[in-house]
Amino acid sequence: MITARAHSKVNLYLGVGDAREDGYHELETVFQSLSLQDTLEFTPAEESADSAVNALTVSGLGAGQVPTTPDNLVWKAVDLMVAEHRRCGGSSLPTMDIHLRKGIPTAGGMAGGSADAAAALRAMNTLTGFDEATLLDMAAELGSDVPFTLLGGTMLGTGRGEQLVPVLSRGTYHWALAFNSAGLSTPKVFHTLDAMREKNPDLPRATGIADLSAALLSGDPKQVAQHLANDLQAPALSLMPALRKTLLAGEQAGALRAMVSGSGPTVAYLCESAEHAAEVAEFVLDAGVATATAVAHGPVGGATAN
Repeated sequence: MITARAHSKVNLYLGVGDAREDGYHELETVFQSLSLQDTLEFTPAEESADSAVNALTVSGLGAGQVPTTPDNLVWKAVDLMVAEHRRCGGSSLPTMDIHLRKGIPTAGGMAGGSADAAAALRAMNTLTGFDEATLLDMAAELGSDVPFTLLGGTMLGTGRGEQLVPVLSRGTYHWALAFNSAGLSTPKVFHTLDAMREKNPDLPRATGIADLSAALLSGDPKQVAQHLANDLQAPALSLMPALRKTLLAGEQAGALRAMVSGSGPTVAYLCESAEHAAEVAEFVLDAGVATATAVAHGPVGGATAN
């Protein structure tokens, strides 16, 4: 059996440009990989199947929302890896039964699906042995966030988010996380942002990462908190107004900063310490403004497999 671990992410900064001709948006984002994770177990199936995957099963947080069909990114990652292995003349690979244990919310703005795909690449690569550059190419083919979740750490992403450069960062940052079982569609959040900007061209935009980069070098979470930004927060709040109460609850609990994570609806609270994060998570859950809460720290590494 091969065990792989997929780490979630938070966007410390997410500046969204206007829609490009290909439908994507030009992004400038600073990712941080968090300790909150999914676990995947790959076991050779007793019987071979037409696909590289015999069966995909899911348990844990929001398991019922996760597709277990070939359109799941984990399944796609395995198919892509096997196809490339065959193209390169590799020997036959076993058909896999895969079990995914969810700790990262589904459709929560924390790149859970992308992280799972990255972990699947790592798992299958224990059998294929591709170099890192090839893995990154496959990751980019699977999705914009997959390359970062493959690598982890703290990085600047541009283009669709797949063009990555490490960002110097000191210290460990502690987060409380508030989940909402409703989920938000990432494309819908982007489309809503486009509509909001068309209606109001003066809608505020994130203004660059220089101040955040300097704050990350300080290692001081209070400084970092002042420069967190997310252009997708406004459309996420438009689509799910109840998130305003979730943001407010974290501020009332004393979080250094509360913001929507990525396209939402997960809300991330930057805190002073692990103990502070636990207190904020408990307060938010007791306030009844989240389906569930968790704590995490970052930066951590990317996907792993053994």
